[in-house]
Amino acid sequence: MNPMRLTRSLCLLLCSLGLSHPALAVDGIHQQVRIATFNIAMGLPSESELYRRLKSGDDEALKKVAAVIQNVRPDVLLLNEFDWYELDSAVLFIKNYLDIAQMGNEAISYANAVSGAVNTGLDSGLDLNSNGVLGEPEDAWGYATFPGQYGMMVLSRFPIKLERSFRLFKWSDMPDALQPLNPDGSRWYPDAIWKELRLSSKSHWDINVSVGDQSFHFLVSHPTPPVFDGPEDRNGMRNHDEIRLWADYVDPRRSDYIYDDAGIKSGLPLGSRFVIAGDLNADPVDGDSSSRAIAQLLQHPFVDASCTPVSDGAVQASREQAGKNLEQKGDPAADTGDFNDEYTGNMRIDYVLPSATLKVVGCGVFWPAPDQPGHDLTDVSDHHLVWLDIDL
Repeated sequence: MNPMRLTRSLCLLLCSLGLSHPALAVDGIHQQVRIATFNIAMGLPSESELYRRLKSGDDEALKKVAAVIQNVRPDVLLLNEFDWYELDSAVLFIKNYLDIAQMGNEAISYANAVSGAVNTGLDSGLDLNSNGVLGEPEDAWGYATFPGQYGMMVLSRFPIKLERSFRLFKWSDMPDALQPLNPDGSRWYPDAIWKELRLSSKSHWDINVSVGDQSFHFLVSHPTPPVFDGPEDRNGMRNHDEIRLWADYVDPRRSDYIYDDAGIKSGLPLGSRFVIAGDLNADPVDGDSSSRAIAQLLQHPFVDASCTPVSDGAVQASREQAGKNLEQKGDPAADTGDFNDEYTGNMRIDYVLPSATLKVVGCGVFWPAPDQPGHDLTDVSDHHLVWLDIDL
């Protein structure tokens, strides 16, 4: 199903169920909007498992996910690792979980949703991991065991429209792409595969968000983690260039090569208002990122990265879990992911980054310390919700 058609059908379903949320108060000049990203770790092992859980209305993990969302109350929300189906998943999540008060939090509803096809689990027909066997999860355009696993969904209290998708963009069409190399300097991917390989491991979406007479571009993605490869660093380089796609897209001087799934070439016009969001799988100073991948956005002239989201829970977790955390250079307060303390340690890998043309009011991470309300919700995912408030 075309993602644009899916978007419209979801909106019709949501509105027919009466799940619209009253508009935020407007002071006549400005309107504050909270934007968030949350990797909910619902990339489940079987193809229909998430759908069954959504339909049941009694899944404890989904109740916790809903409780986190109800606690933070974002107006626009990206969910990473929400398996995609050509079904009414958004309606079920809202109707059976968000629209019901969870664990002492007030119910919240969203009148609009965007979901669509992703590259994960779509068999490429090629031997992408060069092991001589076809049809494995690593041979999909994005690693997964079935189509739609580790998908994405955007929920919004305001009207939204999927303007452009870049799921089909080929990595080799990016100028000076970081092409993986063998230790002897030869190319890791054979030319025939390199010319076909898609850049986006899930997808890259440009979603228009309309707030009254104002609007901005919501640029969402979920780049591959820079691990699970070898000395060629193919996943690290792909992660870098997936992030680079947005860095180039928002800069008219660098975006002329970018084409969307409809074949239209262009990036955003100069001075555009945008917010880049997602689990970008890249820490500013720690971990296995290639060539300081996230610096492409944090140091971008058109991005305002001055508000670093922090939490008390991240500081305490780093101190108590110790292990690899003691070796890290980054500020533990800014961590958003709680990972294996023996091999990885906690990191900042989830981001909500506004354009320099937007006014930032505040930001944060939902990671309460043990003595703070909501701490009992933090074990629902190894990621923590990151939020940003802007004035329009």
